[in-house]
Amino acid sequence: MKRLEPVSKIMTKELVTLCLRDDLYQAEKLFKENHIRHIPVVKNRHIVGMLSLTDLKRISFLDSYDANEIKIDNAIYNMLSIEQIMVKKPIMVTSNISIKSVVEILSQNEFHALPVVDNDILVGIVTTTDILRYLLKQYELESV
Repeated sequence: MKRLEPVSKIMTKELVTLCLRDDLYQAEKLFKENHIRHIPVVKNRHIVGMLSLTDLKRISFLDSYDANEIKIDNAIYNMLSIEQIMVKKPIMVTSNISIKSVVEILSQNEFHALPVVDNDILVGIVTTTDILRYLLKQYELESV
């Protein structure tokens, strides 16, 4: 296993992002359509926050199908904005940081995704899923 491989090797580069002017309906739609759990919130390609599916679930009944709960969701979604529930000023890493360093950051914190920036511009996102896929690939290569 290459210990100092950069995170750019495993990060997701095709990004799904939100803007501050987007609403929570748009966020929910993006989470569902793209089967993702974290979305960077950007302003002119600069990261201003991170929204997780967990953040959205905390304020809603996203997994429910009861008509009354949908009405509650609508009321909550209309009362709150992305800016109010996103994590502001998330920890960020650069694309040349080692995968090992990213693992250390994620293992010491209570989140599962890090925005990747170069020159303050969002260039990717790395998640625990990316790391697990990388580790699995390394084990498969070692067993060959």
